[in-house]
Amino acid sequence: MDRRVADTPEIDWSKYPLPRVRHHVNSQAYLPASQHHVLQEWYPPVRNSAEWDIWFQNGCQADVLDIGCGRGAFLLRHALAFPELHILGLEVRQILTTWINNVVLGENLKNARAEWYSMANGLDWIAPSSVQYAVYLFPDPWPKQRHHKRRAFSAEFLAMLHRVLVPGGRLWLATDRPEVDDFQRKVLAGSDLFTVSPHLTDDEWPFPFTTDQQMFCQSKDIPYARYYAERRP
Repeated sequence: MDRRVADTPEIDWSKYPLPRVRHHVNSQAYLPASQHHVLQEWYPPVRNSAEWDIWFQNGCQADVLDIGCGRGAFLLRHALAFPELHILGLEVRQILTTWINNVVLGENLKNARAEWYSMANGLDWIAPSSVQYAVYLFPDPWPKQRHHKRRAFSAEFLAMLHRVLVPGGRLWLATDRPEVDDFQRKVLAGSDLFTVSPHLTDDEWPFPFTTDQQMFCQSKDIPYARYYAERRP
């Protein structure tokens, strides 16, 4: 993967005022649809198939998954830096996916899309061994023990990613919360599906662009961990 910095254009963010966003959504959105008697209007749509011909202008499948893409700074910069890759963001807050897709339209980005979706419902609508890599960066820590069930990262999460990633494909991880780092590493240690790297230095991290949370951490001198889990055959 190239490290493209100088030749990557930047978006004029002033053209796209960010709406006021609640940090949390209804906690029930983090549960699978099968656990709901009736799906309310605030629950993200359940997918049975992808709509690649609508999501990307050339109808290609996603090469990259940005899971929990948030406000989309990383997703959008990613798409600008690597125009040959089709990047699909998944986010549980609809207001953010709508805003991201407005930026995609305004900047005429042919290779970026954000979908309102709950990872609790899996990735069966993505073809096996079709995704080059995925990113899961600075997830909500859900620090209270009783809220850990809302964390997407689990053995089931790893199994679904193992299915959609190409052999040797990587899940790139970052967090500024040591307890989340420990939690994820314990889940990974209990799985035989991935090989885990040590923490990576700036030179070893392949992405020259940042997430909003990473920029916040840098401004406040808050340390954060970055590493990857590589799909085993």
